[in-house]
Amino acid sequence: MDLAAYLDRIGFAGSPEPDLASLRRIQRGHLENIPYENLDVQLRRPVTLEPRDAFAKLVTARRGGWCYEMNGLFRWALETIGFRVMAMTGAVLRTERGEAAVGNHLALTVELDQPYLVDVGLGDGPSEPIPLQEGRYRQGWRELGLERLADGWWRFHNHDRAFATSFDFRRKPADWALLAEKCHWLQTDPDSRFVQNAICLRHEPDGVVALVGRVLKRVNAAGVEDRLLESAQAYGEALAEHFGIQLPQAADLWPRISRRHEILFGRT
Repeated sequence: MDLAAYLDRIGFAGSPEPDLASLRRIQRGHLENIPYENLDVQLRRPVTLEPRDAFAKLVTARRGGWCYEMNGLFRWALETIGFRVMAMTGAVLRTERGEAAVGNHLALTVELDQPYLVDVGLGDGPSEPIPLQEGRYRQGWRELGLERLADGWWRFHNHDRAFATSFDFRRKPADWALLAEKCHWLQTDPDSRFVQNAICLRHEPDGVVALVGRVLKRVNAAGVEDRLLESAQAYGEALAEHFGIQLPQAADLWPRISRRHEILFGRT
């Protein structure tokens, strides 16, 4: 694993220091250059918690990944630079799914002058570090929030146009066995939304671009703009143009993606 190759992948010029300015640049660079995507789950390829596997896929093969890969690689890079990072057990949408959600997200904090929540694995989550203090935080066109819950958990509140509206985490070291169990379930169980749906997201300087099934979305201060893709060729072209993903096998997903769209929205 080569830090220089990672920094080149995220467009980071110069030598990073373990400070807040570098942390902001690295987080933003990762989000704008490495997409969040679950195409390996769709292709029935196993996904692990190993940073080396994430490096080979996200850096060497110039793909993207989901939270375990994205935040796992991010953690490795930050620690290699000299940051003090805590990996934590997270729970996306614990507000709705209760304790069953615990372990479905790998969350991170970085210790600088104070602890900061950092995340590149939510898809359309925060684009910069957030001080681990209750409050509302403006990041460009979005307002985000942190809330300390009575049960010892923290809750991150995403912006009002987000795909995942919140995740919870506890400020203590990750339960890796639970994360591994959830990682396996999310990529194999028919009830998992990652098994059911093909998802890609990438931050842009003024918004987020997303490909959810057949629908190409742009989300920014002006609102949400949708475009329905009509063919496997158009799907592959959208992956290449908007996410930098060159993956010929993605064409094989088109029949399943189309059927899923019909189940959710009917024939169009």
